[in-house]
Amino acid sequence: MEINAEVILKATKVDGVYPADPKKESTAVKLPTLTYLDVLQKGLQVMDATATSLCMDNNLPMIIFDLTERGNIKKVVLGEKIGTIVRGGERDD
Repeated sequence: MEINAEVILKATKVDGVYPADPKKESTAVKLPTLTYLDVLQKGLQVMDATATSLCMDNNLPMIIFDLTERGNIKKVVLGEKIGTIVRGGERDD
């Protein structure tokens, strides 16, 4: 918030947020959009609850994406739809 960011980009080893670890649960399906409350209420391992609450209080979206896939940093910076977006309001799914 101090740097007036428009979005938090969180690079991980998976291509978004899942209800279970996709490396352990083959049936886990990626969640393309979530609300902050989804993350907090479901205990999803996106970021710690304090960071998620701070983003929610300041309406700062989070995009969680796969750092290991070549070109993803460029894609996310250019606004391509990759990973999972966490924001207020309604989900797209």
